Amino acid sequence: MIGKKVLETEPIPLVKVKELLEDREKVHELNYEQNLALDHVTKFSKVSAENVEKMVTELEEIVKKSQAIKIADIMPEDMDDMRLIFAKERGPHKREELEEILKIVDKYREKDE
Repeated sequence: MIGKKVLETEPIPLVKVKELLEDREKVHELNYEQNLALDHVTKFSKVSAENVEKMVTELEEIVKKSQAIKIADIMPEDMDDMRLIFAKERGPHKREELEEILKIVDKYREKDE
């Protein structure tokens, strides 16, 4: 990889990855890894693109953007799922914050069903 370096990285939700891969597929054939990634995001993206943007914006008031995107991708259903998401994070999260996050997630889960 001579002459290539990463200029910046930014986490994006699975739904955005799906859109990018579908757009690329229209232009030309995807390679093996891209097809696997498209298959994965098609199976596991649970929220529409519009709702993901709104959800991440709401969640960013409580947690960091990378955490908000992870939550939007996983769509945790209960407090145990929330604890698993934050297991590697430093510092405790208050129970009230976790409950508020679950309320936000449930609100968007209902919209897409």
